[in-house]
Amino acid sequence: MAETAQRRAIRDRLLARLTRLERRLRLWRGVRHVQGPARFDLGPDDVVVVALVRDGMFYLDEFLRHHRAIGARHFVFFDNGSQDATLARLKDEPGCAVLQSTLPWGDYENDFRAIAARRYSMGHWCLFVDMDEMFDPPGNLPLPDLARRLRQGDHSALVAQMLEMFADAPLRDMATLPYDQVLQRFDHCDLGHVTTRDYHDPAIGFSWWLNHNTAPPEVKILFGGLRNRVFGEDCCLTKHPLVHLSPGVMPAVHPHCSAHVRCSDVTGVIRHYKFANHPAARDARSVESGAIPHGEDRLRLSRMQGDPALSLMGPTAQRYTGEGMLRDAGFLVGRAP
Repeated sequence: MAETAQRRAIRDRLLARLTRLERRLRLWRGVRHVQGPARFDLGPDDVVVVALVRDGMFYLDEFLRHHRAIGARHFVFFDNGSQDATLARLKDEPGCAVLQSTLPWGDYENDFRAIAARRYSMGHWCLFVDMDEMFDPPGNLPLPDLARRLRQGDHSALVAQMLEMFADAPLRDMATLPYDQVLQRFDHCDLGHVTTRDYHDPAIGFSWWLNHNTAPPEVKILFGGLRNRVFGEDCCLTKHPLVHLSPGVMPAVHPHCSAHVRCSDVTGVIRHYKFANHPAARDARSVESGAIPHGEDRLRLSRMQGDPALSLMGPTAQRYTGEGMLRDAGFLVGRAP
């Protein structure tokens, strides 16, 4: 009996190794550099922005404008099969490189981000941001200044909390609004229905990775918020967007974190515009494709289809006035480094 169990364990280890090897081979064959620089000439505190994109024209101009305004000069877009004008728009854009793979996004998103980060920012800072997100540095510090202060404080990561932005209007009335107008009209947030967990709480679904990191006790992992109130989602609001790819750091091991990092005692905010750009239609396509296993898209779609006049306004909604209100409420911690 013991010998049979031992053989089974050996077989399982071999199968696991073969599976990992097969995955690496698929990635090696399936990822290609399609345009832009093959590498960047980076200073010690330059920050490379890494974003996954598929049909991102709706967001692209404002995404570039905002992150350039806070000090980013280098961008790597990992394209997952865009059919719109995204690649043509980026072709002559300075400081922009494009990698591409049509492997399934839901299975490989962590690999895509990690590959882009390792190819373009090893030994440097990387900012992971999704196309519908706007990262705001603490204290409005330019990214290079923030990176330098984090480095001087012996930190290799900054934690940020996602803040859902929305308008005081039904979702259907905002569905076709251009993104530059979205950024003006989506001026409300909701700090209610947020649950707080210790950084190393073993109940967190990705705690195995968090346990490889150090973080001060005031830095928490947040869940819920607006999407919990309206749709019943227990979504994680916490990310580790800004990471220094020092030796040993494992970038983008999970959509919300990297591993083997030392987190700062100040947190930043990521403004999230998930409810722009035809959200019901996007969730319907996601449900149909089955690309996202956690089912949050299905929850949102059911609620939006059941109430065509759905608004995200509620008793705890308030107009967003800047990071000061978030620090006063405890949603963010610390002061600008």
